[in-house]
Amino acid sequence: MSSRHSRLAWVGALLLSLLRVLSAAEVNSPSAPPTLSTDAIVQRLMAANARRAEALRGYRGKRVYHLYYHGLFGTHDAEMQVEATYTAPDKKSFQVISESGSRLLVNRVLRKLLGSEQEAQEQQNRKELEISPENYEFALVGVQRTPQGDFYVLTVTPKGRSRYLYRGKIWVDARDFAVARMEGEPQKNPSIWVSHTEIEYRWEKIDGFWLPAHNESMTQVRMGGRAALTIDYTDYQIAGASRVATRGTGGTPTLPDPSSVTADPH
Repeated sequence: MSSRHSRLAWVGALLLSLLRVLSAAEVNSPSAPPTLSTDAIVQRLMAANARRAEALRGYRGKRVYHLYYHGLFGTHDAEMQVEATYTAPDKKSFQVISESGSRLLVNRVLRKLLGSEQEAQEQQNRKELEISPENYEFALVGVQRTPQGDFYVLTVTPKGRSRYLYRGKIWVDARDFAVARMEGEPQKNPSIWVSHTEIEYRWEKIDGFWLPAHNESMTQVRMGGRAALTIDYTDYQIAGASRVATRGTGGTPTLPDPSSVTADPH
């Protein structure tokens, strides 16, 4: 056999081996999430949320709030570290561990955020914060496959004019049917000083529960300037979780109160 024929045979064998490897990889790769209608996804999300609310008895965790403002009143920043405790079904308490930076931002903004979040825990307000058909119209955009998992992406359009509602998108974990991410803007501006706010909110699975992990908001101030607020959630300790949590559910079925994640430097 000539050297040319030998090379062709070697290339052919190599291609055949590659095809076999690719075929095996395709067979063993994780299958795509099932094709579901918007209503089916929302129904499963609501059912999982109900189990989460029943399973989670409480938790404790740390938060770091960081606020940066640049505009008509100069450039300022502030930081506050907080220990937060949640007790089902509707009690939250906060202990401020440390504060630094602008006293104006600490007193007029960061401490105000904690008060807004406690107010949002009242029963009627929590009802308006829920991701539910009573509060939103949903529409399926598509399925997003990532190294972190598969997600159903849905738009959420508010019903009514409640100040607790958002307009944007949510990412629903295709396995646990938990909201893992939200991007949007408040239905109503939480302050007369605010012209526009964009918010991104992320949840993370901790010991079988989906809990807040990171929040980031960018606020345009009417009199000029921008405020950037981040909240990082760490060091969770789950307290009194029922055995329902071991099925991979967990968390609370609500979005944050817009006024509790919006930086208003006035």
